[in-house]
Amino acid sequence: MTIASLIASYGYAVLFLLVGCESLGVPLPGETALITAAAAAALGHLSIYGVIATAAAAAMLGDNGGYWIGRRGGVALLRRYGRFVHVTPAQLERAHAFFDRHGPKTVFYGRFVALLRTWAALLAGAARMSYGTFVLYNALGAVCWSLLFGTLGYLFARHLSQLEHYVGRASLAAVLLLALVVALVLGGRWFAANRARLVARVQAWSEHLLTTSALRRLRARYPRAWAFVTARFAREEYLGLHLTVGFVISLAALWVFGAVTEDVISHDPLTQFDVTLLVWLHAHATAAGYAIASAVSLLGSPLVLTAVALVGGVWLAIRRQGIVLTGWVAAFAGGGLLDALLKSVVRRPRPPYAAAFLPHYSWSFPSGHAMGSLIGYGMLAYVLVELVVRRRALQLGVVVGAAVLIVAVGLSRLYLGVHYFSDVVGGYAAGVVWLAACISGLELARRGRPGPRPATGIAPERPTR
Repeated sequence: MTIASLIASYGYAVLFLLVGCESLGVPLPGETALITAAAAAALGHLSIYGVIATAAAAAMLGDNGGYWIGRRGGVALLRRYGRFVHVTPAQLERAHAFFDRHGPKTVFYGRFVALLRTWAALLAGAARMSYGTFVLYNALGAVCWSLLFGTLGYLFARHLSQLEHYVGRASLAAVLLLALVVALVLGGRWFAANRARLVARVQAWSEHLLTTSALRRLRARYPRAWAFVTARFAREEYLGLHLTVGFVISLAALWVFGAVTEDVISHDPLTQFDVTLLVWLHAHATAAGYAIASAVSLLGSPLVLTAVALVGGVWLAIRRQGIVLTGWVAAFAGGGLLDALLKSVVRRPRPPYAAAFLPHYSWSFPSGHAMGSLIGYGMLAYVLVELVVRRRALQLGVVVGAAVLIVAVGLSRLYLGVHYFSDVVGGYAAGVVWLAACISGLELARRGRPGPRPATGIAPERPTR
């Protein structure tokens, strides 16, 4: 409301000041000012063309100022005082190399991401990115950003608060994803550097485990069962191992889902824990926590998962991966149908705090966000590992990243108070059953041919066609 009143009083000057200062490196709500000014233009108080032009000009001028501040002052400060914040000359050189390779993308897309929009120009200047390249991509980003958010503010002027809410959630979600990607890249590099030592420790531990007296007695007492289990890990038995593991995981998840569902229907002690945890989280929740949880929750929403399904399906169709495309569609479509079916059967009411975040009522058990994110991002990780990523360290990073994202979505639903703990656990269990069935079916269809299979690794070699 303060920004709206300032724009109503001073018009383009306030818009130019807020956007320009944000681009210069001052954390001000420039994007909110642009959307608010565009809404004022829709109501006839300003010109939408003037709003877009003012925002674009302010963004370009502010970013240019930030670039030169970073170039003239940032490098000198880091060279002189960098040792106090553990920034070495070698790290500065790596930053320079990063902007040489990825500077244009960072400058352009950074305009659309909160926080990065404020610091991208300063970082580009400190890394001594080519000024001509910076100006070109900065101008493109500023114009596209002004057009996009100016148009959104103009079209949704009567629903401005909802638009600002969803834009803020999307921006924060992008920041969290970016942080997750950076963490995974750094973790992957650490794993690659320490892989030999870790493998040696695991091998030593496994050899020690196999020589224990308990396993020796087990082998002597059940020789046929021991032979069956060890055969699953033979090179030629990859598919058998995969199907065996998938079957065991499905049975375990089905048991968990059945147990949780029984407790929910019978109002057993698990439901008492649901209420206790819900009340505790609500008592300790904060506005910032709600904002972060809303952004993370958006990543598990039907809207985002539908976009992932469509983009992935088109990509698989272009790659002519017919079998994988069939499994991809079955996973997403079947997951949605399974969620709707289970909700209609159990018909558990939502928690009392859900009305603050859910505009439309739906049943609570199981959590559709938890189930959908597990199926969707689990399938995405499978496709990336099987068809795109070749390095083992990066494959592990993809799997870990998907797992972290899935858990984060479930936790966000608990924090917001829109689901009980048992809803999230039930959603995960049902999602594991369906995901394991889809991946096992894909493995059977793609790899059910005679021939050797690799003994280790996340992704075995693909059969030649």
